[in-house]
Amino acid sequence: MLAAGCNPTFNWREVPLGDGLQALLPCKPDRAQRELDLGGQGVTLDMVGCATGGVTFAVARMEGGASLAESQRRLDAWRRAARAPWRADGGVQEAPLAVPRAAAAPAAVELQATTPAGAGGAPQPVRMRWFAQAEAGGRYVLYQATMLGTAADPQAAETFWEGLRLR
Repeated sequence: MLAAGCNPTFNWREVPLGDGLQALLPCKPDRAQRELDLGGQGVTLDMVGCATGGVTFAVARMEGGASLAESQRRLDAWRRAARAPWRADGGVQEAPLAVPRAAAAPAAVELQATTPAGAGGAPQPVRMRWFAQAEAGGRYVLYQATMLGTAADPQAAETFWEGLRLR
């Protein structure tokens, strides 16, 4: 019991996601990979994430494609898929976002919403950010960072968002 009292709720650590992004996560992350259907095209997502202090923190990465137009289509489809749970709820807000070292296009965007109340679960705030990185040779990499829930420590959100660093 004494050892448990010494462990902080938010134990921040740097976690790489591919070669282009360094994330700061507050707990030991799980890694996963899954296929996402974007308009009939299967795309592989690489993900890292963890949950602590009542909040889930996650970052995902996918290949954007070999052109700006393809990258924009993939990012738009990814955002539509993520927004699907809130289609009937007009409470989704999106706004442009500045991300240091991110590509100017496709443009970075932040979504803020509240999850629908589920089976016995209360609605929770969710924030998602999408941004892109241009690589040599004209290829793009797309990222999505997500924070689901409200941290007891308001500094946790700021630390997570500021800890996303493109290389």
